[in-house]
Amino acid sequence: MAWRYVLEFGRKVYWVGVKDRNRRIFDALIPLPRGTSYNAYLIVGSQKNALIDTVNPGFEKVLEDKIGKVMNPRDLDYVIMNHAEPDHAGSIPYILKLSDKAKLVVSKRGARMAQVFYGIPIERMLIVSDQDVIDLGDRRLQFIEAPMLHWPETMFSYLPEDGILFPCDFFGSHIAEPIYDDEVEDLVYQAKRYFGEIMMPFRPMAKRAMEKLRSLNIRIIAPSHGPIIRKPQRILEAYEKWTSGETLRKATLAYVTMWGSTEAMVTTLTETLASEGLQVALHNLATADLGDLAGDLVDSRAIILAAPTVLGGTHPLAAYAATLIKALKPPSKFLALLGSYGWGAASGRQMEEILGTLNLEVLGFVEVNGPPTDADLKRIVDLGKKISERMKEADAK
Repeated sequence: MAWRYVLEFGRKVYWVGVKDRNRRIFDALIPLPRGTSYNAYLIVGSQKNALIDTVNPGFEKVLEDKIGKVMNPRDLDYVIMNHAEPDHAGSIPYILKLSDKAKLVVSKRGARMAQVFYGIPIERMLIVSDQDVIDLGDRRLQFIEAPMLHWPETMFSYLPEDGILFPCDFFGSHIAEPIYDDEVEDLVYQAKRYFGEIMMPFRPMAKRAMEKLRSLNIRIIAPSHGPIIRKPQRILEAYEKWTSGETLRKATLAYVTMWGSTEAMVTTLTETLASEGLQVALHNLATADLGDLAGDLVDSRAIILAAPTVLGGTHPLAAYAATLIKALKPPSKFLALLGSYGWGAASGRQMEEILGTLNLEVLGFVEVNGPPTDADLKRIVDLGKKISERMKEADAK
C-alpha cells in the first residue's frame, strides 16, 4: 500500500513513520487542521542499527512492516527513546517484543518513565547522559540532553558523520504532508503555531538547547512531527528569534462579544492600532483556532483581551483564553483590557487576575455599560495611541 512506503533520505537512514491525515485534535486541546505525522527513523550501520522513536499507539503493525522493508525487525540493536510521550514512545513495548536483543536507549529520567508508562524492565535499557555516544560501526550516534522540551526526560540524537539531527518535538510541526520542508510554502507559519503550542512555555530551556546546537554541523533536521527539514537555515533562524523572545510591533487581540458592544470597542481599537502602523492579530474566540492564537503570541509585544461580563464574571471563552495564555507564557510585554456589561461589571478584573503572574505592564482597561458612547470610543482611541507609544518605545531599548 502507498501509505506504507519508506524513504531513504540519508546514507542508510530511513523514514519509517506514519502519516495520520485524519487526526484533528491533539491532547484534547490543539487543533490539527492538516493532520500530523509520527516520524520514526531507522539507521542501518555497518555493525549495529538503531530505531529512533516509534509511532502512536494503533500504528505498531505499520511500523513493523516498514522496518521489515529495510531489515528484519528482530535484528534491531537499539531503540532510542528521545521522549516518553505516547505519540513517540507508545509502540516501544511492541518493538522490544520483536527483538529480544534490542536495548532501549534512554536518558536517566527517561528510564523511570519507560518503567512507569510502558513497563520496560531496567535490564532492557541503556541509560545515556549528555554527549554520550553509541557505535554503529561506520557511524556514531550522539545524545544531547534537552530537558523540558517539552518533558523532563527529553534528549536529542545526532548522527555527526551525516549531519542529521533527530530532535523529537523540537523543530516540529503538525502537518501530515508533504515529506520535506522545502515543499511546504508556509512551513515557518506551521512551525510557529507548533512552537507556540508546545515550546513557548519552556523558552529558557529552548534557548539553552539552541546554544548547544550551534557547534554542530546540521545538514538535515529529522523531527518527530512534520516534514524532514533538508534546508534547515530558515527554521534555525526562526527558532533563534522565538527562543530569545524577540517580539514585533504586533498586538494579539482576542475577544468575544455577545450583543455587539465589545465588538464595537474592538473595531475602534483595531483601527487605531493599524493607523499607528502596528500589526494586529485578531481572534474571535467564538470561532478561533487556538493553534493560530498560540502562533501569534510567539512574537506579539502586546496582548489585548476583550470580553463582556456574563453570569457574574468574564465570559467563559475569555477566561479560557486568559488561562491558556497564562500557561503558554508568551514573551509579550504589555497588556490592555476591554470590557462591557449590562448590570454588573466583573470581566476585566477577572481577566487581569488570571494573567497577573505574567508580570505584563497593564496599559489600560476600558469598560463600558451598554453600547459604547462617543466618549467611550474616544477613551479607546487614547488607549490605542498609548499602546502604540509604549510598543515603539520598546524598540529603542
